[in-house]
Amino acid sequence: MIGSPVEHSLSPVLHNAAFAALDLNWAFLAFDVPAGSAGAALEGMRALGLCGLSVTTPHKDDVAGLVDRRSAVADRLGAVNTVVRHGRTLVGESTDGQGFLDAVRMDHGFDPAGRRCVVRGSGGAARAVVLALAEAGASEVTVVPGRSFEKAAFAAALAGPAGRVGLVEEASSADLVVNATTLGMAGRTGELPIDPSLLNPGQLVVDIVYPTTAFVEAARERGATATSGLGMLLHQAAHAFRLWTGQEPPLEAMSAAAVDALLTRD
Repeated sequence: MIGSPVEHSLSPVLHNAAFAALDLNWAFLAFDVPAGSAGAALEGMRALGLCGLSVTTPHKDDVAGLVDRRSAVADRLGAVNTVVRHGRTLVGESTDGQGFLDAVRMDHGFDPAGRRCVVRGSGGAARAVVLALAEAGASEVTVVPGRSFEKAAFAAALAGPAGRVGLVEEASSADLVVNATTLGMAGRTGELPIDPSLLNPGQLVVDIVYPTTAFVEAARERGATATSGLGMLLHQAAHAFRLWTGQEPPLEAMSAAAVDALLTRD
């Protein structure tokens, strides 16, 4: 795994638990790779013969332009969160969107079809969520800009006729509200991505940051069903595991390992 920061990541816990459960002689390590150095990391992957790579902030966009080939989804997003090696060919994939859908459907019984959705942010993960929601049949996917209106417009366009750039106040009438920014991450805990007074009972609120953030807690106080990004992390990791190993991931073992790791941290 490459990213910066990575010390908080549960990805090594998830994947190493999966390898152990299936008795695979594999290991997953996290490397703090500074911005601008993704190309050197990919050459290292090639040189070392690594079978796979997870990619997180701030490298998803850069890696999309550096791999030899991209999947159709990664190509549309312009972002890669998973690299698979085929011989010396590095293929960029994106498992974030499907992982997000699996989490809301399997863990919360939420079907996006015909629902109004608001997504705050426009980075690689946000774009994956927007595209996945549109392909799942969401009636509206409103993108609230983070730092860039232009990036938000690009993200909204991924949703086709259902997508548009909008205001944060529109969260009050949404069925699903997603924070896909890094606000609330370690070191960025002072600001909430969406004013909790806009949230209501009956809504599903997802913060892709994990573990539970102040935003999730505030949403729960408002009566909304709110969850961190741990479910998305688990399910996107499961899709990456399939791509790397060709085997079905042991979800229960992976989930249990993540919960144990969080309890240990607390």
